[in-house]
Amino acid sequence: MDTEGATGSRQAAPAEDVAHLLVRCLRAEGVEYVFGIPGEENIRFVDALNGSGIRYVLVRHEQAASFMAEIYGRLTGRAGVCSATLGPGAINLLLGTADSTTNSTPMVALAAQGSLRRTHKESHQVIDLVAMFAPVTKWSARVECPDAVPEMTRKAFKTAQSERPGAVFLAVPEDVEAQRPAEPLSPLQIDVVRAEAPSASQIARAAEVLAAARRPIVLAGHGAARAGASAALVRFAERLDVPVATTFHGKGVFPDDHPNALGAVGFMRHDYGNFGFDAADVLVCVGYEIQEFDPARINPNGDKRIVHVHRFPAEVDAHYPVAVGVEGDPAQALDALAAALPDRPAPGAANTGRIRTLLDEELRYGRDSDAWPVVPQRVVHDVRAALGRRDIVLADTGAGKMWMARLYPTFEPDTCLVSNGLSTMGFALPGAIAAKLARPDRRVLAVMGDGSFLMNSQELETAVRERIPLAVLVLVDQEYGLITWKMELELGRHSHTRFTNPDLVAYAESFGARGHVVEAADQLLPLLRQALDGDGVSVIACPVDYRENLRLTDRLGGLHGPF
Repeated sequence: MDTEGATGSRQAAPAEDVAHLLVRCLRAEGVEYVFGIPGEENIRFVDALNGSGIRYVLVRHEQAASFMAEIYGRLTGRAGVCSATLGPGAINLLLGTADSTTNSTPMVALAAQGSLRRTHKESHQVIDLVAMFAPVTKWSARVECPDAVPEMTRKAFKTAQSERPGAVFLAVPEDVEAQRPAEPLSPLQIDVVRAEAPSASQIARAAEVLAAARRPIVLAGHGAARAGASAALVRFAERLDVPVATTFHGKGVFPDDHPNALGAVGFMRHDYGNFGFDAADVLVCVGYEIQEFDPARINPNGDKRIVHVHRFPAEVDAHYPVAVGVEGDPAQALDALAAALPDRPAPGAANTGRIRTLLDEELRYGRDSDAWPVVPQRVVHDVRAALGRRDIVLADTGAGKMWMARLYPTFEPDTCLVSNGLSTMGFALPGAIAAKLARPDRRVLAVMGDGSFLMNSQELETAVRERIPLAVLVLVDQEYGLITWKMELELGRHSHTRFTNPDLVAYAESFGARGHVVEAADQLLPLLRQALDGDGVSVIACPVDYRENLRLTDRLGGLHGPF
């Protein structure tokens, strides 16, 4: 507001510094949380968050902050925000930033930088952060002057959240953070890009392909989940009586208890659902993105006709030859395509009942197995029994992810979360913290191997300190089990994958969490329910028998279709 000077003239109040202006811009974007660790070079920014309405979540490693921002962005569709100091702090943000981009998840990563007076030369803790983040982001830039803050902040969020979503990086030099613009500035107005309806000509061409199909099949990917296309997928499948499979990232966008559901594809071997694609002549790929898994797994000869339905064109790939690309909102596209087709059911690409029976048999085997250590099928069964349809499980990368992603029945999108773009380890515990903040009405479970757990286990302290209730199930086999599995499959032997663990119960309790150990198969489900119903942080250590891994791949290798 204006003030009266000593001479009687009215003078405008000085503009706020960049730190406070940046925080106001974040608030205007709807930011609720910033995950990070302060540094000397961004103390003004961290201080400016106080009283802003944005909650700063102090973490114990910047990598965890980046995973938290990623999962928050994945669940809300709004860019999650992480923050670090310059140099090593910013470098630690890199993994989750790359994970966000490869997993098509909106995120804005902020880092301090040395002052503009010294970034042109060798200087303490200064490296070219913009160049380092450029290959793993949609946009990477440095704030050069105070007046650019509103525009750059708006561009960062618009870029991160627009299809295909991904990460953006902004570096804020320490001297710029303390400066003030020439005059008071305000955040820019937010413009939301509306989903476009597909063109009539694209729909007509796609309808021609489908009308001539003998055995069509639908593959729903992560983009279908982002677009909220679940109801449209169900309508399309029932209208044409076609089977629907999902990618690991798309799990739940088509409910696994629907009679047309084939389950998830993306396993490292020819799984049950793949048999549905073997007989197909037309693939309707809805929101599928090639980084989710190699299309050679479902189109090895490159001879199937593909209808690509998404907000943007498909990546070029010899095994993904697009006959028709339908660009626009996937839900609108599916409804328009169904309406354009003749009133006759398609013959379907596979016997979904047979495929679902095979998956159900594995779950029943797990339910009935009292083997010790626990077989992974029992882990999947008991996790499903412990969680409600809308609760969230995060399956960290490793052998446990393979069992969860292929076998865990999922009924709603974004309720079984994996990393399948970068497939990084260590995201599930920090991700579970963000998931609970984004969806406080859901129960949240992180399923992690003992290898991935110790990569970011320090975030137990964050969860306890911030009073964020969640459960962590640690599958204990004292090795990097997925690598052992792969080595045994390809080489017939394995090496350098074994390690030892601390006492995981004592370790959890040292952070103030509750620790439990499963000592018999029938203890797992009660302990899961107890942990999930509690109001604190719980860690359950469960010995698992991964000899089932090779038994599974042997069994799949002996299967012959068509079903």
